[in-house]
Amino acid sequence: MTAGMLTVNFTKKLDNFELAMDFSMEDEILALIGPSGSGKTTLLNCIAGISQPDEGVIALNGSVFYQGSQKPLKIQKRRTGYLFQDYALFPHLSVEQNILYGTKRGSDLSHITELSKLLGIAGLLEKYPHQISGGEKQRVALARALAAKPDILLLDEPFSALDDETRGRCQEELQKIHERWKIPVIFVTHLKADAEKLADRIIKVDQGQMAEQGLLERGGQCGRQILKADFI
Repeated sequence: MTAGMLTVNFTKKLDNFELAMDFSMEDEILALIGPSGSGKTTLLNCIAGISQPDEGVIALNGSVFYQGSQKPLKIQKRRTGYLFQDYALFPHLSVEQNILYGTKRGSDLSHITELSKLLGIAGLLEKYPHQISGGEKQRVALARALAAKPDILLLDEPFSALDDETRGRCQEELQKIHERWKIPVIFVTHLKADAEKLADRIIKVDQGQMAEQGLLERGGQCGRQILKADFI
């Protein structure tokens, strides 16, 4: 996995408003916060290649994902890891098969063992999605998003369906993964507490516009984060 710079500067017309995003980031954790329907998931989809902007540019590590009239880069070439809100696990595949889905044949899969241990799912590999809990499904989906060694990780409401204890454990696991692989992480949330705990920076999105930006700095031995601009 390679650290690098993500550049996002585009517009996309939606049903009743225009999504306009303009920011850049390095190997930090960025939280997108705002009401439902404000354009947060559409932003992730545009970065991943599921949707395309109307104009502008999206680039990562010097690789242009989208730029105006040029043919957009195919999804499979963008090296993005995407954890969908509903996790999107295949019910007919085992946990191990779900994690391996999307990796190339003949790839060095030693990191799958490392991921499974790090996320605490090494004992679940032979089970199927209906046999595991919501928190375990979240960790399996995260392992699948990381299995192909992406250059950026996109998370859509990754903690919304979890109880408080599981939420806290999964957040700690995400922090460990980011510390180890140092790639840009963007996650969507409705909750200020999730954003403040995990993010280095917060962007508030409202009706497709970047309403506010706030930087978070970590201080003290406990790693507590202090919001410099409390706009939420």
